[in-house]
Formats: sequence, C-alpha cells, structure tokens
Amino acid sequence: MRPMYAVAILFLLAGCSSVPAEKTRAIPAERLLGYQQPVSGGGRLEVHRDYGYLGGGCYVAFLIDRQVAARIGVGEEASFQVPAGEHVVGIGIDTQDDTLCGKGLLNRELRTRIAADGNARFRIVSEASSGFDIRTE
Repeated sequence: MRPMYAVAILFLLAGCSSVPAEKTRAIPAERLLGYQQPVSGGGRLEVHRDYGYLGGGCYVAFLIDRQVAARIGVGEEASFQVPAGEHVVGIGIDTQDDTLCGKGLLNRELRTRIAADGNARFRIVSEASSGFDIRTE
C-alpha cells in the first residue's frame, strides 16, 4: 500500500510541473487557428502549456479577444501577432474535441496590454487542487 501512496504523490507533483524551454515543442500548424500574420505596429503574445496529468490527453483552446487562436496540447508553445493595445487572453474548452474532455467547464481570462513591438508571455497550468489556469510569466 505504501508504494501506491508514493506513486500518488509523484503524480500530484507532476500535475503542476512547468515545462523547461528545451522540452517544449511548437503547436502544429493545423492547430494554429489565427493571429499568425505580422501586424504593423503590433506586438507578440507567447503561450506554453505545462506538463501535467490533469487533462493531459486533451487540447485546451487558447483564446485571444475571446476568439480561438489555437488548440494547445501538453508541452506545446506558440506565438501570436496582435495589434498594440488592450487584449483579453484566456483558455476554454476545445469545441472541436468530441471526447469527454470537450464536455467540461473551462473558462479563464486575463487582461493584458501589448505595446508596439512588445511581448507578453503566458503559461497554461493544470493543477490537481485548482484545475486549469492561465498565468502571466
């Protein structure tokens, strides 16, 4: 029974582990759904999703101004081109997912300001205690 407890603790700790930069991979082009063209006088949003067992087999929708910009999997990253100014970034249910993963409730948002030629970085986490969240880096 004790080995099972040790394994359970390791799973909980892994559920909120961050992704080292050398371990991330680009989101495949077919799951990048917008904001890929350069914007004159605009800036860049960068996002990566941590490794974690909570929802590990599911994609999460990454939203910019409440529009799906990408379907992001565990350990993936991407950058997006946006006009300078105020934006709302968030995560939500991937509506293209027809498995049980797409049937849950998931909606988190952050407000951010991007300067011309500016950059903002975000991290999607999945923790056993609090579920999915998006955070600034």
